[in-house]
Amino acid sequence: MHSSQTPEAVGKVAAPPRRLMAIDLGAKRVGVAVSDELQITVTPLERIERRSWKDLLRRVAALIDDYDARALVIGLPLSLDGQENNAAQDAQRIAENFRKSLSVPVFLQDERLTTAAAESELRSRGAKASEVAKRIDSESAAIILRDFIAEQRLRQKA
Repeated sequence: MHSSQTPEAVGKVAAPPRRLMAIDLGAKRVGVAVSDELQITVTPLERIERRSWKDLLRRVAALIDDYDARALVIGLPLSLDGQENNAAQDAQRIAENFRKSLSVPVFLQDERLTTAAAESELRSRGAKASEVAKRIDSESAAIILRDFIAEQRLRQKA
């Protein structure tokens, strides 16, 4: 820090541009989404069929490399009242495994009601039931990522 900069001024400096990736963990499928470098747009990617931890790690690591993502956001499926359930504990365990295995930071983001919101968004765009079923996981990941980015911006303004 330069002597003329106060800690408050340093805290207000904009973060460097970086692309983020999010995943929505499901028992059989994992939705994936990525932001642009300025974190303005979020794009759902093709979902990943969940086979094993090793396969999931390999595929997520490859996507992080391909898109040059600088962080991974994982949906945390809390119950509607905010309590942790088995799915939330599983997500936390997987997040910790990703933290140990990847060279990017890993964050958890509350994902309550994202599947319902994703289905609603897809249907409002005229998607047929078969298309909704195919795209809902990654559409959920996109909502998780948009929520994470919005919360980060609020924290920066505070």
